[in-house]
Amino acid sequence: MLDDSLLDDPEALARADRRQLLRGAAEAGARVRTAVRHAAEAGINDLKPDGRPRAVLIAGPGTASAGVAELLGTLAGAACPVVRIRPTGVAPAPGALRWELPGWAGPVDLLLIATPDGTEPGLSILVDQAYRRGCTVVAVAPAGSPITDAVGGSHGLFVPMASAPYEQEEPLAASAPGVLWALLTPLLALLDRTGLLSAPPEALAKVADRLDHAAERCGPAIATYANPAKNLAAELAEALPVIWTEGVSAAPAGRRFAAALAELAGRPALTAQLPEALVAHSVLLSGALAAGADPDDFFRDRVEEAQALHARVVLLRDRPITGLSAAPAARELALGHDTAISELEPEEGDDLETLAELIAITDFAAVYVALASRA
Repeated sequence: MLDDSLLDDPEALARADRRQLLRGAAEAGARVRTAVRHAAEAGINDLKPDGRPRAVLIAGPGTASAGVAELLGTLAGAACPVVRIRPTGVAPAPGALRWELPGWAGPVDLLLIATPDGTEPGLSILVDQAYRRGCTVVAVAPAGSPITDAVGGSHGLFVPMASAPYEQEEPLAASAPGVLWALLTPLLALLDRTGLLSAPPEALAKVADRLDHAAERCGPAIATYANPAKNLAAELAEALPVIWTEGVSAAPAGRRFAAALAELAGRPALTAQLPEALVAHSVLLSGALAAGADPDDFFRDRVEEAQALHARVVLLRDRPITGLSAAPAARELALGHDTAISELEPEEGDDLETLAELIAITDFAAVYVALASRA
């Protein structure tokens, strides 16, 4: 059960936050600035590529690597295929994971390694395999980790991951707010140099500013009624989040939100894109999970009886509603089945800025759900 009273008690939140998740969310902007500096020091800003790669391959463990791959693929669009190499193995432990290059990978392809650990032997083997195939290799990982030597030996480019001292005390959650930006930012700068997407230093500075602004609005000292992240967390108490997204950059933000709720808070969530979501989830909203499915729920004893789990739609949009939008139909479907709906829309900005704001607010919300649920 989610303890709503905890949300407006900053001291209690701080005591419950043993993994420093709120601190990581608040420092996301600073993490971007540090990662930009690390990328510059590694020489990314001075690169003069001969041309675009045929394909970009991305490897790494867990939801952090998956999120980086999806975001880069979304931002690159049709400019170049971005393919995630999924790990195999008998366990999720670093020593048990293995990665394999596709048979077609070769000298005209770019391999990106993104890992918050850097100790995975399988990634070092992959780097060696890429070197023998002629692939260019770029890695972002903690400084001094074993992957550093593997990349250096393959004449690749290594960028130290922007990390904080407190993160070295225990293993990082792949969905932790600071991890995504520490891994993603140097790769954005790299793909900007290759011409696959637009992320010049001034654009990344705007992203850092937008993350700072979101942290000011969503911090633990801001009361729930004025805090979009706390408000969303409170609305998701005892609810099954059904996350609907509209817009290209809203889709990966919605999937990241679902992953963060699962990993950080232990809460299941469903996600789909509009307008397909209206068909995919229409039966779900008309079934037992709809708030209006049990007419006796209004008379239920709130003290003695456990609250039934009902769906709540969370609608994420990356742009204001225009004439061509499925949002009105989404509201009609949800409310027609007595299902509550929460909506989140970023302030105006370019694709990177709006994406950063959606991720920041939903990251804070996932952390508040985790802390208030004592996850």
